[in-house]
Order: sequence, then structure tokens, then C-alpha cells
Amino acid sequence: MKMALKYSALMLCAAVSLSLAACGPKESSSAQSSSKGSELVVWEDKEKSIGIKDAVAAFEKEHDVKVKVVEKPYAKQIEDLRMDGPAGTGPDVLTMPGDQIGTAVTEGLLKELHVEKSVQSLYTDASIQSQMVDQKLYGLPKAVETTVLFYNKDLISEKELPQTLEEWYDYSKKTADGSEFGFLALFDQIYYAESVMSGYGGYIFGKDKDGSYDPSDIGINNEGAVKGAALIQKFYKDGLFPAGIIGEQGINVLESLFTEGKAAAIISGPWNVEAFSKAGINYGITKLPKLENGKNMSAFIGVKSYNVSAFSKNAELAEELAVFLANEKNSKTRYEQTKEVPAVKSLADDPAIMKSEAARAVTEQSRFSELTPNIPEMNEIWMPADSALQTVATGKADPKQALDQAAETAKGQIKAKHSGK
Repeated sequence: MKMALKYSALMLCAAVSLSLAACGPKESSSAQSSSKGSELVVWEDKEKSIGIKDAVAAFEKEHDVKVKVVEKPYAKQIEDLRMDGPAGTGPDVLTMPGDQIGTAVTEGLLKELHVEKSVQSLYTDASIQSQMVDQKLYGLPKAVETTVLFYNKDLISEKELPQTLEEWYDYSKKTADGSEFGFLALFDQIYYAESVMSGYGGYIFGKDKDGSYDPSDIGINNEGAVKGAALIQKFYKDGLFPAGIIGEQGINVLESLFTEGKAAAIISGPWNVEAFSKAGINYGITKLPKLENGKNMSAFIGVKSYNVSAFSKNAELAEELAVFLANEKNSKTRYEQTKEVPAVKSLADDPAIMKSEAARAVTEQSRFSELTPNIPEMNEIWMPADSALQTVATGKADPKQALDQAAETAKGQIKAKHSGK
């Protein structure tokens, strides 16, 4: 599915000036004429299409095409593409989480992109790496996110903030009384618990010399991971976390306690900035705390991207649209409308973006964080690891026993589902 046409004047302009304000995406005259009257369909995230409204209008005018934007929850777009793509009712361009890339490529759902290296270099290394599978590019980053620490300024000031997780434990011991709490986190889920476990040497997958993930090397039950899980267990065992924070409804309980002013601090993400603001909480945002060994708590770096459907009948034009939507100018405009932190390197120091406390916190936390693995085998980690952590949180198993079982289950599922690829 290689693209027949090379990028022309636009791509050169992007590489040299890092600004696409002065030039829109161009095509050869034959491609321009063939695209006239075409319609492209873009699946954008819920309540985020306002961020690309101007870019879409500019692209339509430049190419004399119609672009239809449909909002869908971005985490479920690949699921819909599996059905709508083959039926001819799917999108040309979609948006999705970076950790789904490997699975989507394996299933043949995404078109490989042929974008100049100079254009790829516009983005942070981690964000562009999230779009790579077997050294091939399948998307362009539009936003990055990590978990961060939200704290209630009416309950604790910035100067009083504990600097380590262990200090937060001590703070919570003094303040938690069963109805009000100090520090809270969804540590019964590997997405959040990995922040602690990796700080002591745990990991999801090891890596080969070329930096690719090795799914045969699972580190969720090594010595460091077990030590991290033991620290996590203390918060539950000593009553510093409410029982309702465990399981599927845990996120609702955690967010409610914070918005009701009953929790001094929680680990969450920039996706809650608007909700907490509407709730009238006088909150601050900062990076995650350190651990007693001096290492900063890590986080998974999540990347949202623009990708081209393998079923697109206008794949070359769709690719140009993806590049255009993700360029520097349109990434900044998108941030101004959605407040999602852009993945463009040059915007990391942009005053208009860095004045946002959330953007600064995500940018700083990213320094200590790693990408969520994007290989298909990651699908076999989530459920066993979460189940294990829930038994740890409820005291039904010790950390080593629980994590050993999770690793064994994950290895079995990987062998059964992925050994033939």
C-alpha cells in the first residue's frame, strides 16, 4: 500500500521553516484534479472537533474537497473501523491511542504513511515512536498525556506538598479518617500502579538491542515490581484508601471525593482539568512525587494520533490531511481549543502553552515516563495485572504470589494468541 506520489512544496516548507501557516498541503496537478469533488471522512474525538474546525476549512478550500467530521470516542474508533472499514462506511482519517497501533497494524486496519523524515522530526521522539511498527510509520501524533498529581489548594498548599510517595503515606496517616482522605490513586490498576512498580525496577516488557519490545520478557513480577506492589498494599491495608476505590467504580469514587473536597490530592490526568474546574475546586497540578530511592514516579505516556484507514479510497489525500491536521500551526490552534498538550517539539516552550499549569505538569512528568507499549501482546497484560493488583489491594494475596500468577497468565495468553505471528 505504498503511496505513489511524493509530498511536494508543503513538506519542504514544513521541514525548513517548521511553520505551515504560510503554505497549505499541495499536490501535483494530476492529483489535484482527481481530488476535486471528493469527500473525506474524519473521525475525531468526542467534543474535540472544534480544535480542527479552521484546519478542515482551510484544507477544503485548498483542495476543493469536502471533509466531513464525525465525533466518536477515540478509544473505540478502531473497534468501529473493524466493522465500518470493510463495509465502506468508515473514515479516511481517524484518531486513536498509541498503544492500539500494533494491534491495528497486525489486523491490517491502518495504511502505512510515507512522510519525510524532516516532517517526522517535528514531533517529540516518544510520540513519533508510538506510531512506529517494525520501523514503519502509521500515524502522526496530535497530543500527549501522562498522569499527574492534582491537589486541593484549600486543603494543602503548594509549600506543604509532600515530595515523596512515602511522605504522602505519612500525610494520609494523619489526615484520613474514613470519610476524608489525604492522597488517593487507583493503584489496583496497572495503568497507575506501574508508576510505583517501575520506580523500583519493574517493567511491562523488556526491550531488544534495537529498542523494540520483547514480549517474552515480562517484568511485572520481578523483585522491583513486587517491592512497589508491597508499598501500594500499605495504603489499602492501613485504611488510607476507601474500599470503594477498588474495581470498576473506583474512578468515580476517586473523582467524587476530590470534587467534594474530601481528598487532598489524587493521581489523575489532564482529561479531568475541565471537569474539576467546573466543579469549582481550587486545585493545583504538578508532576508525580518521588520514591524513597530518589527516583521520580513514572507514568505511561499516552499519545493520540491521526491515522489513515487502510480502507480509504482516497488514501493519498487522506494522508495529506493527516499531516496537515498535525502540523505545528494546527497543533497549536488545536491546543487553544481543546487544551490537549501537543506533541510538536517546538511548542514545548511556547509561552501560550506553558502558561498552563496542566501543560507544564505533563511536560515535566513526561521526562520520567515511558510510552505505553504499542505491541499487540500488551492486550494480554491489562486484565491479569489488574486482577492481581485487586487481590493485593483487598489483602487476598501477597504481592509476589499475585504478580507471579499474573505474569504466568499473561505468558500463557501471549503464547496462545500471538505465537503464530
